[in-house]
Amino acid sequence: MPIIADIDAGFGNEEATYLLAKKMIEAGACCIQIENQVSDAKQCGHQAGKVTVPHEDFLAKINAVRYAFLELGIDNGVIVARTDSLGAGLTQKVPVSQTPGDLASQYNAFLETTPVESAADVAEGDMIIKQNGKLVKPTRLASGLYAFREGTEIDRVVLDCVVSLQNGADLLWIETEKPHVGQIAHMVNEVRKTVPDAKLVYNNSPSFNWTLNFRQQEYAAWVEAGKDVSAYPDPATAPRGLMDEKFDTSELAIAADKKIQTFQADSAREAGIFHHLITLPTYHETALGTDILSEGYFGELGMLAYVRDIQRREIRREQASVKHQNLAGSDIGDAHKGYFSGDNALKAGGEDNTMNQF
Repeated sequence: MPIIADIDAGFGNEEATYLLAKKMIEAGACCIQIENQVSDAKQCGHQAGKVTVPHEDFLAKINAVRYAFLELGIDNGVIVARTDSLGAGLTQKVPVSQTPGDLASQYNAFLETTPVESAADVAEGDMIIKQNGKLVKPTRLASGLYAFREGTEIDRVVLDCVVSLQNGADLLWIETEKPHVGQIAHMVNEVRKTVPDAKLVYNNSPSFNWTLNFRQQEYAAWVEAGKDVSAYPDPATAPRGLMDEKFDTSELAIAADKKIQTFQADSAREAGIFHHLITLPTYHETALGTDILSEGYFGELGMLAYVRDIQRREIRREQASVKHQNLAGSDIGDAHKGYFSGDNALKAGGEDNTMNQF
């Protein structure tokens, strides 16, 4: 099974990124995923407070990952470059532009700035840069971070993607705030104007409320089509109203579920998604299963909560897990005992082993 190793933002500078990537590759990873956030201020892609780094810094880490692959004799290692710019409104620093229109200049063009007309516009410690022949002052927060202009998010994503693909990345990962095929397709289509064969890795994340997002999207589609939505709460005034269980069997909810069901196929076809990931599904499955089992076992169902809802279903599905002792290695242990002790071996198997009941 191919292993994709997610190394976040590299856990340090480009040298730290190289060392970490090398360890991951030595452990069996054929693909390394790295993102353009600040390493020591890294946030989950679906949380606020994200800070990105200039392209030069990120490309140095892509180079470091490629070097790790090549040093280990792997010339077809895959690098996934992730951009968090869609949800990041801050940058760690203002890069130095060497020539007009270079990467630093393009990055700085997204900064929120105020014009500098005279020395009176400059406070102690302010930074001034020249843009399009005029002096401007980037907006710097008390934290020392610099703000991007609102409304530049998609343009920054597109530039991130193009630059990454042109400088060593193989696949893209765009972290979004919602699973919306149209939004993803728009960004990928913009990237493909420059890199026609651009391909995307997408995180089908449990951090999204899939039910609410798709019901809201379906509601909006109905409104646009002139369909009657009077039976449903307006998301503009009741943001979570469509989550009510009473709508689960409604026409709108059924249509939304159908779009969730076909999301992978639709987004692959329309938005260039080459590989779908799903993060932490077994965490949520385990948490839910434990909660349901505990509720029944310590409630009215007692032992039936386990037998009916877990063991019986394992048996019907012919899952190997029902013979948990075998999966824990008892059969292998018996074989070893036979090798080591011959006829004197005390084996776990035999007609009295309860695993024979399954």
